Amino acid sequence: MLKTETQLAIVMVLGLSALALLPGRSFGGMEPADGALGGDAERGALLYDSRCIGCHSLGANRIGPRHDDVFGREVGSLDDYDYSPALKQSRLLWDAESLDRWLADPEGFLPGQRMNFMVEVPEDRRDLIAFLMRTAQGRSQGSGQGSDRPGDSTSGG
Repeated sequence: MLKTETQLAIVMVLGLSALALLPGRSFGGMEPADGALGGDAERGALLYDSRCIGCHSLGANRIGPRHDDVFGREVGSLDDYDYSPALKQSRLLWDAESLDRWLADPEGFLPGQRMNFMVEVPEDRRDLIAFLMRTAQGRSQGSGQGSDRPGDSTSGG
């Protein structure tokens, strides 16, 4: 896909996701299991710093791929990260539903992947997803990096 098509797809996903936050709305698969949309992004930032930062960063690849633009990105699509064959061959898009299923049980969601960490509590998954969504929205709106950037201070290590 061309870069401009990718950017358009991200904007469309973010727009539909924002609509899905409205009370009583469901958009055919956009609403994740356990109501992952509508989580607490501030709490999600704290969870990201405490649980994800050992392997991931928002701004740099580490043991795992960077997350600054994970929401709305095609699974396994970063050119500068060596994904497992399971992720490289996937044709999924990281949205609230797929992230919820992934975080709940990565191996059950995409057998053959290499992440051996699960987020069992649905509220924690909702909050992490809300944080990742807010980070993606901030980048698409050209906002500063500010508090949406946990892990950047340690992204070199």
